[in-house]
Amino acid sequence: MTGVLTVNSQTLLYLVVGVAVLGLLIFRNLRAQPVRQVNQRLFIILGAIGVFEAYQYLSQHHAGSIGILALVGSLVLAAVFGIIRALTIRVWVKDGQPWSQGNVLTAVLWIIALGAHLGYDALIGAHKDISGLGDATVLLYLAVSLAVQRVIIVTRANRLDLVSGANARQPSWPA
Repeated sequence: MTGVLTVNSQTLLYLVVGVAVLGLLIFRNLRAQPVRQVNQRLFIILGAIGVFEAYQYLSQHHAGSIGILALVGSLVLAAVFGIIRALTIRVWVKDGQPWSQGNVLTAVLWIIALGAHLGYDALIGAHKDISGLGDATVLLYLAVSLAVQRVIIVTRANRLDLVSGANARQPSWPA
């Protein structure tokens, strides 16, 4: 039958893990927390697993340059969503240290980002050599998106540290 979506157990596992990680990322983004105490291990672990899964996929499917180009496109998309989400996160100084907290728009953008990744995968999946690439790279996609978002938040927090007086107490919103 053509037109019927088939899901194998590996695809389902990637999807379940991706959605679980997405839930964790949303939860962490909506919680007020000191910027410098945010545990960076999460995106390091996600990135390491994601790189391993991407390498494994690319080597098993012999995707070649098409697969690498598709992966780069996906990671650019991840970075763009990281930038956009970072703009929705409030950064302020409390008790002498910078804090951050996302909002409902931040959470919605995480969901849209995952949807964009899966949509991108559907578009490139028509090429037989790279079908399923998005499933295998979902953790790498989330790690890159989170890392880009984190770099921007830390940069904004560092700017707040440089500001003295009453201005340091004001939330940092992008100009």
